[in-house]
Formats: sequence, structure tokens, C-alpha cells
Amino acid sequence: MTADPLRLLIADDHVVVRAGLRALLDGEPGFDVVAEAGSGEEAVRVAKDLTPDVVLMDLRFGSPDHGIDGVEAVRALTADLPGTAVVMLTSYSGHADVVRALQAGARGYVLKAGPPEELFQAVREAAAGGIGLASEVVGHLVGRVVTPPAELSEREKEVIRLMADGHSNRSIAQSLFLSEATIKTHLVRIYRKLGADNRAAAVSEAVRRGLLELT
Repeated sequence: MTADPLRLLIADDHVVVRAGLRALLDGEPGFDVVAEAGSGEEAVRVAKDLTPDVVLMDLRFGSPDHGIDGVEAVRALTADLPGTAVVMLTSYSGHADVVRALQAGARGYVLKAGPPEELFQAVREAAAGGIGLASEVVGHLVGRVVTPPAELSEREKEVIRLMADGHSNRSIAQSLFLSEATIKTHLVRIYRKLGADNRAAAVSEAVRRGLLELT
């Protein structure tokens, strides 16, 4: 007897991305895309109506101030539909993003640029009650456990945010009511913690780790 196909909901704010995912998933045996959603709110609403087996959820929908993001949608679905698994499908592989999603209740985390086989496997593992993670994400998490990164202090985060906005050391010092010498000390510590040797590399690493968002 043939098992019923897994019923999937695709949630992404880009129509072209949804269309590509639908074509990819509908072409894989055992999958049936039953609906699409263009926002976190719509994903929660549609999922409650259809109770799919798995929701493929984008991490971020549009601008930060426009509705709930993927992590908030995961929390809502986990609370209201415990029988529906959520797999994050996103472009962001930063440690902070992965941890936030898994802590919210996601059962998988796959990168959009990854091979289709990783997506298929993650969906099946999540539907079966397991955790489906892309190989890159697994390696990233293991590396962080083996060699955990030094965390930036709140003051250091303030400094790097201003640095990312193009402020000079003097401007940062004035904004935070500190001396330039103190700012230089903060920068030395930031570079060491992020493994960077210049401002651009520090900002890039902070973005990769999910400590900073560029607008």
C-alpha cells in the first residue's frame, strides 16, 4: 500500500521563489504542495486552515517592521499546530539565526543555495519527527560547539553598529560619550573576538553571525 504524500505549505515573500520551490517539490515523489503564503501571518493562517504535514518557512519576510518574521511564525505554529513540522528554508546560515529558529520550534534548517536532495531529506526527517539540517549548518553548529566564539558585549555591539553605518572613531566616541582611546580599545577587542583585522572584515563577520543587519 502506497503511503499518502506529505502535504507541504511554502511560505516565502518572493513569488518567483515560491514558484521554483513548488515545481521542485511537486516533481519529487511523495510530496504534494497544497498551498503557498507570502507572509508570516498568512503562513500561520493558511496552516491552521489546512494543517499541512510540513511548512517550508522563509526566515525573513520583507522589511523588519512589516509583519512577523519566520521565527515568530514558527513559534505560533509550534504552539497551535504541534503536529505540523516547520523547516526553515533561507539564505542565512549565521549561528544566531539557526539557533533562534531551532529554539522557536523549527524541525529543520536548509539553505536556498543548497542541493535539492538536502531539502528533500530535511522535509522527510522533520515530518518523521526528527531534525533535518543542511550539511553546512551542521558543520557550522559543530564548529561553534567545539570552538565557541567569544560574545560581543552590548557596548561592543553598539560600536560595531555605528562602525557599519560609516562612523569614524571620533564620531563613534561622540555618539557614545566616550574617548577615542576607549573606542580604539573596543575595536581591538572586537577584531580579536570576530577574527578580523579591519573594519570591513569585522562588519562582514558580525553580519554573518547574525549580530548585525545591514539595511
